[in-house]
Amino acid sequence: MRADAITGVARLDAEVTECRRCPRLVEWREQVARERRAAFAEETYWGRPLPGFGDPRAGILLLGLAPAAHGANRTGRMFTGDRSGDFLYAALYRAGLASSPVSRSAGDGLALSGARITAAVRCAPPANRPTPAERDNCLPWSLREAELLEDVRVVICLGAFAWDAALRLRRALRPEQPPPRPRPRFGHGAEAPGEPWPLLGCYHPSQQNTFTGRLTEAMLDEVLDRGRELSGAGAGRS
Repeated sequence: MRADAITGVARLDAEVTECRRCPRLVEWREQVARERRAAFAEETYWGRPLPGFGDPRAGILLLGLAPAAHGANRTGRMFTGDRSGDFLYAALYRAGLASSPVSRSAGDGLALSGARITAAVRCAPPANRPTPAERDNCLPWSLREAELLEDVRVVICLGAFAWDAALRLRRALRPEQPPPRPRPRFGHGAEAPGEPWPLLGCYHPSQQNTFTGRLTEAMLDEVLDRGRELSGAGAGRS
């Protein structure tokens, strides 16, 4: 990866945090930051759009839906501060992609190696449901990020919303290529070959999925191992 691309990623991350394109999301994320949950009443919430997190030379890009209101919107790091993040970072650690199995805050020293985490929508949405317009407003950020992340070889989509967003992103990156027919369907372990990188489906590590057993540790480990294979890093367990 070129040095100017690494600088470009850092510049993009800084620009993302200043975005105010979606009035509904701006109002909500800032309201949540003011009217803090009782358990976090003494904390200062991030309350802004979330930049991506991880290795700028990543071969694996993990794409989520949006920041959680009292998770990433509080801590300032993707998938940090809630049960979904606890489940995901523990798996990343087992796969040798994270320096720690625990992610608590943006300043805790955790680092990713070979992976980067981002989201289709960068602001916490009410009821965790962004609108189509809000999704489309975030696409240019994802487009710039993907253009800068030259070493990405596979995108792991955490949930159906992320899968659809990744298909849109591939279309934006390669507009000269006809869209795949039939349209690839999301599923856990589903793969969608294509340029500039294949997609790999994974159930979202939400409590709704992990508490019910719809997504188990072993299932997530298998997806991450397959992601390592597709990225050229090979499968690995720590």
